[in-house]
Amino acid sequence: MKILCVCGLGQGTSLILRMNVETVLRELGLQADVENTDVSSASSERPDYIITSNELAQSLEGHSSKIIIVNNYFDMNEIKTALQSNIN
Repeated sequence: MKILCVCGLGQGTSLILRMNVETVLRELGLQADVENTDVSSASSERPDYIITSNELAQSLEGHSSKIIIVNNYFDMNEIKTALQSNIN
């Protein structure tokens, strides 16, 4: 499973989201290849899941990957809930 964490510039915020997603995945006992990038680069990649904010998800509309919305990249409970309800 490949997960892409996306923010506007692909630097600080997406890296924080990536680290938090990796932590939650460990807690859930799930393994995934997790990367981070900017929204324009994400449009050309083909991960299984893209995790991003509602605003950036709109620019990825029509992407073949499943888009998971997380509005607070620091909220571990929100990340956990989003992952549990979207990853089979």
